[in-house]
Amino acid sequence: MISRRALEIATAALTGTFGAVVVISSLDNGIGWSSAGVDAGTFPFLTGIIIVLGSLYNVAHGALGRGTLAIVRTAITPSELRRLAGLFVPAAIFVAVIPLVGMYLASAGYVFAVLAVPRRQTVLRALAIAAATPLALYVVFERMFQVSLPHGALGAAFGF
Repeated sequence: MISRRALEIATAALTGTFGAVVVISSLDNGIGWSSAGVDAGTFPFLTGIIIVLGSLYNVAHGALGRGTLAIVRTAITPSELRRLAGLFVPAAIFVAVIPLVGMYLASAGYVFAVLAVPRRQTVLRALAIAAATPLALYVVFERMFQVSLPHGALGAAFGF
């Protein structure tokens, strides 16, 4: 079980880290004023500061246990965590394999994993939908919009 307090603190730490990365990366672009006007990193810098300040507020809020939901001791039960992992793990694998096999094969694998593994659809139907998904992506993006989606290392090996 994950407590609400731990979940709030972890989320605030994650968003605070994101805000700090935005602040640090905006310093490379320059902050402040130049002869041409506002430097390119000024607005991302201010946005990052706002994110960091909001995260610090959320850490304090979560650590002190104040608010209307402070009485909730358990935020995620083991069964809810399994359901969440059932959505997150295939999505993380999908994103990780795109550089290797490309968008088309990765999307087919993701759709099949999401439909067939938790038994939401029969294997045959999941295979049909998984085959139709990259075909639809190809027609819409490569043919209609003429935007090339990532082909990955496998596509490069086959000359795409």
